[in-house]
Amino acid sequence: MSPVPSSLVDAGVPGGRPLRDVLPAFALDVVLAVVLSFSAMLLGLLGWAAWRGVQLARTHGGMIDAQALQANVGAPPVLFLIVATLVSTGGTALLLYFWRRRATITEQKQSRANTRLPRTWFWALAAGISTFLFSAVMSGCGRALGLDLEPSNLDVIKAGFAQYPVFLGLFAVVLAPMYEELLFRRVLFGRLWHAGWPVLGLVLSSLVFALVHEMPGLNGKPLASTLFLVLVYAGMGAMFAGVYRLTGTLWAPIAAHILNNALALAVLQIYGQTQA
Repeated sequence: MSPVPSSLVDAGVPGGRPLRDVLPAFALDVVLAVVLSFSAMLLGLLGWAAWRGVQLARTHGGMIDAQALQANVGAPPVLFLIVATLVSTGGTALLLYFWRRRATITEQKQSRANTRLPRTWFWALAAGISTFLFSAVMSGCGRALGLDLEPSNLDVIKAGFAQYPVFLGLFAVVLAPMYEELLFRRVLFGRLWHAGWPVLGLVLSSLVFALVHEMPGLNGKPLASTLFLVLVYAGMGAMFAGVYRLTGTLWAPIAAHILNNALALAVLQIYGQTQA
């Protein structure tokens, strides 16, 4: 796994702050995450569209009307979409970590100490396997009910793996788990946990994690299928948050998330389907 600074992990001790003080900060974290990641993605798409417009204009000798431009711009290539996701969401996670929830020296030391405990990696292994089995069982139940449980990003994943298998594997198995755990567990769950509200933090951060993956009304799926997927992703997020709290180091949920994604990607390649 690619190394990251030890300051990206922490243990921390809950502080017991009033909910009226910590909830606005949590809400601001969520708003900033949505605005920053969406803005970065939108800027990237606009930049790509502008570049394509210049290419088309040159192809047509500098003369192309708006309707022809719109018809010929096409969809961004899969590599662009993957890199744009990495930059927008990963960049947002790093920014919010350093800006809003940077680990103290004490937290960093405690986290490093916890990574040396065998039980940390036992719980990470157990969480990774349990998360995968949970999603597999839930997917089987959902499909038995006739629900559409293909993740919204499945087409991009398949296309990316077909064209850039090494990069897609690195992105899906290593990079995405790292920035997702940094954002959803360290920044969001960690804020409420360390303020003395771990259960509420687990519920809210897991719900945000689920909605980022499958947003009702925006993923083109029936409501029942979307709500089922939200439940599955929320359960996965709760497991990652639980192992973070249990071990006191962000490296544990990162490892669990990596294991889950690696198993899911292997299933996709072997059987041609994912576990939600």
